[in-house]
Amino acid sequence: MTEKNNCQYHSSEGEQCTGADLGNGYCFWHDKTINKSNMELTERLEAYASGGGMLQGICLKRAKLRNVNLVKKGSSKGYDMRGADMYRADLENAHLFNINLENASLMKANLNRANLHCANLHNTNLLGTKLQGARLDNIRLGEHVQQEAVARNADKEKDRAKAIDFYEQSEEIYRNLRKAAESDGIYTLVGYCARKELTMRRMQYEKFSQRRIVSKAVDLFCGYGESPFNVIAFSLLFIFICAVLYFLLGINTDHGILRVSSQLSFFENLNNFFTSIYFSVVTFTTLGYGDIQPIGYSRLVATIEAFIGSFALALYVVVFVQKTTR
Repeated sequence: MTEKNNCQYHSSEGEQCTGADLGNGYCFWHDKTINKSNMELTERLEAYASGGGMLQGICLKRAKLRNVNLVKKGSSKGYDMRGADMYRADLENAHLFNINLENASLMKANLNRANLHCANLHNTNLLGTKLQGARLDNIRLGEHVQQEAVARNADKEKDRAKAIDFYEQSEEIYRNLRKAAESDGIYTLVGYCARKELTMRRMQYEKFSQRRIVSKAVDLFCGYGESPFNVIAFSLLFIFICAVLYFLLGINTDHGILRVSSQLSFFENLNNFFTSIYFSVVTFTTLGYGDIQPIGYSRLVATIEAFIGSFALALYVVVFVQKTTR
């Protein structure tokens, strides 16, 4: 039977906090009713952490924790602060290397010039968090921030008003992270957050609206300017599709009209298809050797392919230069 003087808080693994019950069933750190506003708790928290105290779920709303050192020396894992509530806490210049803040709240917390190197921020509430000069290299955001998960669930439940509200919050969070990463020179994180920021903006548009469809197309085509590979993949797919159309509709060569025919052998048709691919590549890249000409509806296909090809090649150069010069 659990002793009455023990804190009633249990970790996500079921381990009970060994802190003393202060009368409300919880210890000082886990008691949400204790007003910690403006309390100087830096040294006290460091001592609690180094003494093996349970950091999961602790409540540090508005606490003063400037320069706090929560680096777990001699361990490959950082301190476990999953589910901690640090709303508006002052963590300026804090040392939080490799800390686990999954499902925690850093809403409007001051993390200016804090060291968050290798921190786990998966599903963390980062709305309004101050990150000026913070060290963010190798942070782990996971698939989404906390607000994005809520927004997507609201969308599934057809609660569109709630979904839009949380998509807006998610957009703000990713924008804040992007700006902080830019100042820190972490351009991989900049690219990731920039794409997520624009994705959250797209999700606020009505489904099947023109703006959402166009935005989705840009994402698929080039990842909002952050994915040169997408441009290459689209180009290869488009070249192949056009080659199939040329193969079906016919093109004119020095040896006559070339198209698929049941009167030809498999290898002859295969050779003609490779010729169609060659013509598609030449058209897409606007080289125009002139040895093959489109006929009939193939002219329309060639016109569209040449236009899209010139646009895609120019876009690839822009996206590639943007990525490599960061």
